[in-house]
Amino acid sequence: MIVSRNPFEQLPSLAVNPEDFDVLYSAESFRTRLLDAISKATSRIYLVALYLEDDEAGREILTALYEAKQRNPGLDINICVDWHRAQRGLIGAETSEGNSALYKAYASKYQHPIPVYGIPVRGREVFGVLHLKGFIVDDTVIYSGASLNNVYLHYHERYRFDRYHVIRHEPLANSMVQFIQEEMIAHPAVNDLAGKDKPETKEIKSAIRQLRASLAQANYKFEDQAATEESVKVTPLVGLGKRRNLLNQQIVKLLAAAQDEIFICTPYFNFPKALHREVKRAMKRGVKVTIVVGDKTANDFYIAPEEDFKTIGGLPYLYEVNLRRFAKANEANIAARKLSIHLWKHDNNSFHLKGIWVDKRYMLLTGNNLNPRAWSLDLENGLLIQDNYAKLTEKFEDEVSRILEHTHLICTYKQLEKVEDYPIGVQRLVRKITRLKADGVLKRIL
Repeated sequence: MIVSRNPFEQLPSLAVNPEDFDVLYSAESFRTRLLDAISKATSRIYLVALYLEDDEAGREILTALYEAKQRNPGLDINICVDWHRAQRGLIGAETSEGNSALYKAYASKYQHPIPVYGIPVRGREVFGVLHLKGFIVDDTVIYSGASLNNVYLHYHERYRFDRYHVIRHEPLANSMVQFIQEEMIAHPAVNDLAGKDKPETKEIKSAIRQLRASLAQANYKFEDQAATEESVKVTPLVGLGKRRNLLNQQIVKLLAAAQDEIFICTPYFNFPKALHREVKRAMKRGVKVTIVVGDKTANDFYIAPEEDFKTIGGLPYLYEVNLRRFAKANEANIAARKLSIHLWKHDNNSFHLKGIWVDKRYMLLTGNNLNPRAWSLDLENGLLIQDNYAKLTEKFEDEVSRILEHTHLICTYKQLEKVEDYPIGVQRLVRKITRLKADGVLKRIL
């Protein structure tokens, strides 16, 4: 029995049986599980992701949804994606309708259409997007930081590594569906991207501002459930903006509560100040901190030196500059084994994991990148798990071991490349950013 004080004692939560909590370990198993759930759905399907791409994987998911809808027209199916991301091509590609053209094409082809709602968190994509995640099928929540496209679903022998969890719990599913319905779909700023009459962004600017203000105050609604020694506590959290952001507040509290160990995964190393401060404090009081981050070559935006350089390809190097600076400042903690930094790299695959484990007792499942952008600009959510009686320890330890499988330990900051080692195009970009003193601004939006 746990006797130490629980810092989340007053936080409302749902009681979940450990048997109803599954951990998936690969993009391939996530894809299989999602498609299987869609095919067997009887009452509702709500999918929320940054985007559903017009590629083989995206079309497979959309086809499965439409086939389910045609078999059962009463099936309540709703898809939510970011408004801006859905209406543009890939970065660097020619101007196009983006993924919204796919949604329209499917709607015109089938008798029973499925709405794909564009959620405009801000008037411009650079200043905020829908980064909230969750796939609800009937009374099951499949939670992952993944979006829906080829690389996230492991097509063409390439994958983007994420976390994937399945929770069978009706009140949790209801709470997440209610939030989607009431706080997003019902708002005048939200429009169906699969429909014929879609407004331009400039036409709904006022409504977008109102939506953002509303979302900044919104929370998941559910009745607090008393947990037993045979259950785990799960609290769904949502946050938008710097002020009164419940998700941010609980992340800070989570790190501050650590007594023995902290394990953090982030794809882009760029901690917000509050997170950086709590990590520093934790090490000072003797907490062992482990950070797993993708190698720059495992970053979404990495461009190999032999390919034509584009400005966007500088991002992975900027994150490495941050990481090297952090490792150098904490060289003594690395030497004393108070801090362990693991770089993930597996062939030509990429790394997209996020999450926090504290003292093998608290776990955060989230799509939050743990960076300033997530902290203040994007709409984010997460599931805080309190495992007070070690019911999920084995599952999460297994997950951690699989995460570490393709990593190597950084024993000194000198193992990370310095700017002088980068390709010429990257060197010029980094120096230009430094010269213009733009690195501070970039850190807030990356």
